[in-house]
Amino acid sequence: MTVEKTDRPTRVSPRGAATRTALLRAAAQVFRTVGFAKAGVSEVVSVAGASVGSLYHHFTGKADLYLALYEEFQQRQQERTHQAVVDARARGESDPTRLMNIAARAYLLGCIEERDTTRLFFSGDGPPGFEYQLRARLTHWTDRNVALYRKADEPVDEALLIVVSGAMQLAVAEVVNRDDADAHRLADDITRLLDQLQPLRRDEG
Repeated sequence: MTVEKTDRPTRVSPRGAATRTALLRAAAQVFRTVGFAKAGVSEVVSVAGASVGSLYHHFTGKADLYLALYEEFQQRQQERTHQAVVDARARGESDPTRLMNIAARAYLLGCIEERDTTRLFFSGDGPPGFEYQLRARLTHWTDRNVALYRKADEPVDEALLIVVSGAMQLAVAEVVNRDDADAHRLADDITRLLDQLQPLRRDEG
């Protein structure tokens, strides 16, 4: 069984938006404290000061809360990596390898900045099917960055994609479990190593 994000109503009243935000914050607190598997809906609504009915008005259950938290985290990460590349281009950086690694470093730094939230998603304690979704999303993110390596008519270098996405997943799991100074050093070391990777050049003919 895989977990999928369900559609939400596009129109939400200010009160409804506030309740939804309170439920998400409460869910994050409860998940961080006892883990996803042991968390209960009753605990979340108690911390949020909401009702069970209001939770099910906004979410289908605790798995949906978890996925909503992950989507928000991914959005912040996307904004961080995009801004890092924009800033690098503004400084005159145009090398595609450097831009990819600047994005990778920004992703790791975002994980360090939000280490408690990041641990929620990389601990292995999530809804059924989430680990597959996590790998797929990180691979998709990496694919967008690897695309910087190639021209429009060139195929994706699958070997490079696998190596980079796998390295990023392991890197995240490591940096969030270290103190800030060590985590930042490791993030720098990892991106320097990624800097040395090059796509395979296959001779035609």
